[in-house]
Amino acid sequence: MENKEKWYTEVLSYLGITLGVFLMAISLNFFLEPNTIAPGGVTGLAIIIKKSTGIPVYIINLLINIPLFIFGIIRLGKAFGAKTLFATLGLSFFLKFVPYEIVTHDLLLSALFGGVIMGLGLGLVFKFGGTTGGTDLAGAILNKSFPAISIPTFMMAIDMFVVIVAGIVDRKVETSLYSIISLYTSVKVVDLMLEGIGYLKAFLIITNKPKEISKAIMNELERGVTLFKGKGMYTEDDKDILLCVVNRSQFTKVKDIVNTIDTYAFVMVTEMYEVIGEGFKEIKK
Repeated sequence: MENKEKWYTEVLSYLGITLGVFLMAISLNFFLEPNTIAPGGVTGLAIIIKKSTGIPVYIINLLINIPLFIFGIIRLGKAFGAKTLFATLGLSFFLKFVPYEIVTHDLLLSALFGGVIMGLGLGLVFKFGGTTGGTDLAGAILNKSFPAISIPTFMMAIDMFVVIVAGIVDRKVETSLYSIISLYTSVKVVDLMLEGIGYLKAFLIITNKPKEISKAIMNELERGVTLFKGKGMYTEDDKDILLCVVNRSQFTKVKDIVNTIDTYAFVMVTEMYEVIGEGFKEIKK
């Protein structure tokens, strides 16, 4: 039974990656490449090279990513695995066979919709355990040689280099600016895909009436409350800190409860992207 479930999960992950690279190909062939919008990464660099040489993007993607993948295995080991190779080959496959269509000549619409669809595709690839090589692999390789500089810093530097070069090659500063819009949009959509929409709120409540507030929240909202012991470093007095996670619709009610019981309470609210456990999402075995 366990082997069957593992097999099913593995097949599902490859289907998810396939859908992801298909969406990326649509983004590139319908919106980004026709308008020379290069949203960072190897695909952005491929768009620039095609603009200068005429070599198709799917070929350039392979010519850059395959050696990068091999060098990554040599330098980093097999951390990036078969799914990265599958995603890289799949992207080039769809770039070759998805029709090349110019949906709109409006650069802003192309940057925004191209970025959204690119983000959806990348988000699916990441969510199912793959990568498309590119800047994340290059960043990891460079970080191995220069550990003082983080992988995200290298990735950002590479992406910014690509969008700047796009404007130089196209001889239009607008090209770089629209490429930045597309890059930013895709990054935000990827974050949304991986982290989810913040429907949950976490309250940290420092109060002198922890029992009363806890009882009201548990009775009226049927949410659990956790008590922490803290210490105010200015007064050096012991403090009671309550932690409670509620959904968005209960947000105002918690504030009303706290304000009614203890007007002197100190309340901090933060957004939670995922909560696993009783009353929220079940832990997947």
